[in-house]
Amino acid sequence: MAQTLADMRREYTRDGLTETQAPAEPFSLFNQWFEDAVKTEQLPVEPNAMMLATADADGQPHCRVLLLKGLDERGFTFFSNYESAKGQQLGENPRAAMTFFWPALERQVRIEGRVEKVSVEESAAYYRVRPLGSRLGAWASPQSRVIDGRGELEQLLAETEQRFADTAPTCPDFWGGFRLLPSRVEFWQGRPSRLHDRLNFRFENGVWVRERLAP
Repeated sequence: MAQTLADMRREYTRDGLTETQAPAEPFSLFNQWFEDAVKTEQLPVEPNAMMLATADADGQPHCRVLLLKGLDERGFTFFSNYESAKGQQLGENPRAAMTFFWPALERQVRIEGRVEKVSVEESAAYYRVRPLGSRLGAWASPQSRVIDGRGELEQLLAETEQRFADTAPTCPDFWGGFRLLPSRVEFWQGRPSRLHDRLNFRFENGVWVRERLAP
């Protein structure tokens, strides 16, 4: 097993990333790379899937895969139950990191920064466009809490369906969006012989500073 893992590797030859290909700020480059991923990546890969890392009050890191649901000049938006483990961790330590990986393009983007809740209006607006099952699920699931089994979850869903049998479910006050306000964005493009391209953007004194990192 150990020898097999040691021998597992691929050579990255698809593309490069030079300073002449990169703008002075990270958002337009991320949008370009994301559009490339939407066109290139094939299912089951979801181009907006990301690893989200948080840390609790004791400094213990936690990581899971989520879906990006919003992006503008303010930052990167995702949604969750505020009472979930990640919601509590962000309440204790409102800083996080995201990683996007698009293997077909041999690209990775790392984002770090402060996290804040989005407005109630923005959460409600996104909630309304979710499929009905997802809207009901937000009410039914006591996210991250221990339950007795699948049967308990199905019972909670049945009770929620009955509750909203005659009316559309509204956005729960314990559910909504978070926005990561980036202070650092790193773009990684795989290159041969592990001499990868890494362009790092860091927000300093109100402006973005672009720099190359050694692979």
